[in-house]
Amino acid sequence: MTYVIGQPCVDVLDRACVAECPVDCIYEGERSLYINPDECVDCGACEPVCPVEAIYYEDDLPEVLRPYLADNAAFFAEPLPGRAEPLGCPGGASRLGVVGVDTPLVAGLPAQVPAHGA
Repeated sequence: MTYVIGQPCVDVLDRACVAECPVDCIYEGERSLYINPDECVDCGACEPVCPVEAIYYEDDLPEVLRPYLADNAAFFAEPLPGRAEPLGCPGGASRLGVVGVDTPLVAGLPAQVPAHGA
């Protein structure tokens, strides 16, 4: 089991979750953040600090966000656009830095407009 970052994070990239993660398993793409399911220890520290409620425990993921479960895993298991190899388990997001690309699901979304007052 793991935590998943869904559509509400796209184009927001608040990063409060990154600061809270004790195992440094939240990676930054171009438009969204992604939790590495093989590095996540299911502590849940990231979930309550997310200002847009984009992070869910896998079993609690709303049906509309279910595609993001496979999408988060694909960010690490499949080669991303412009990369020959999958990311795999780099052993820490801070060491790797910003990846700068997204999965096709996130990359294909229209620009997300922030909510009024956000």
